[in-house]
Amino acid sequence: MAWIILIVSGMLETAWAAALAESKGLSRPWPTTLFVIFLAASMLGLACALRSIPVGTAYAVWVGIGAVGTALYGMIVLGEPATAGRLICLTLIIAGVVGLKLLH
Repeated sequence: MAWIILIVSGMLETAWAAALAESKGLSRPWPTTLFVIFLAASMLGLACALRSIPVGTAYAVWVGIGAVGTALYGMIVLGEPATAGRLICLTLIIAGVVGLKLLH
């Protein structure tokens, strides 16, 4: 169950990063509210996962999911460049996260 919570928390990290970008420097109320909600939920999930997953592993997985998700959001939704180099680097992050899970 801790791994499921951790994965969802990583996805919420992507959500709060997207909401933060949409808040335009915390100047827009609705995206700012979503940012705060998603941030709190993401941190709460990470804290719960840390009850049974070592901090180094959990944090790396949480950040990896959030980083890959946010980068993909930028490419798919915001039209950021999806170059071969960027996609290879994201694949390496995913491989690292999977490796941490398998070696846990």
